[in-house]
Amino acid sequence: MSSSKIPVIEIFGPTIQGEGMVIGRKTMFVRTAGCDFRCVWCDSAFTWDGSEKDNIRLLTPSEIFHELKQLGNQNFNHVTISGGNPALIGKPMMEFIELLHEHDIKVGLETQGSRWQDWFRSVDDLTISPKPPSSGMNTDFDVLDSIIENLAGKRISLKVVVFNDEDFDYARMVHKRYDAIDFYLSVGNKDPYESGDISSRLLMSLDWLWSKVMEDPEMNGVRALPQLHALVWANKRGV
Repeated sequence: MSSSKIPVIEIFGPTIQGEGMVIGRKTMFVRTAGCDFRCVWCDSAFTWDGSEKDNIRLLTPSEIFHELKQLGNQNFNHVTISGGNPALIGKPMMEFIELLHEHDIKVGLETQGSRWQDWFRSVDDLTISPKPPSSGMNTDFDVLDSIIENLAGKRISLKVVVFNDEDFDYARMVHKRYDAIDFYLSVGNKDPYESGDISSRLLMSLDWLWSKVMEDPEMNGVRALPQLHALVWANKRGV
């Protein structure tokens, strides 16, 4: 990979951010390819499993910006960088964020907290989403501690996707460990490739999650949310 380019698998929008700290916000999306995790329920496994390797483009920051403007024109002032794990990318991502800021465009990012990048400090709304037991992945809390310490004073949040009781217990532990950080829970989507309307299934999961939160005094300060985009658009790509 060229050191001056970013591996991009999708650019789309304007759309509405469906989860986390900026839920409901109009945004463009830039989805990068590559991830250091292999979550069993990943809803964007195409970014790392090789199934869409022919769709990966190595683009300069200015090329990505030009494509965003072609798609969104003047109809956006926020870009979400997603993946995969964008934290695998170094200097060119910093250049891209600086370019967006030069045009008064704010930047959102979600990463699992497995890698540090200095450009994290330039992100306007940064969501760290450590993966629960159902993912099949393990959290390196030494790394996560360091990342959160390095972002002291920045606008960050933590978000955990919850599929079952074990995930909920993990989320409680993470919330307790970082109790000063805004904390979000998100309903897990057990089948990100199911066709048709999945809203009933997701709302049943949300009812279960809300019941868990309401009954737990250690979760008094959390925000438990649906994946709003999945309620409206199901598993449709590019929204």
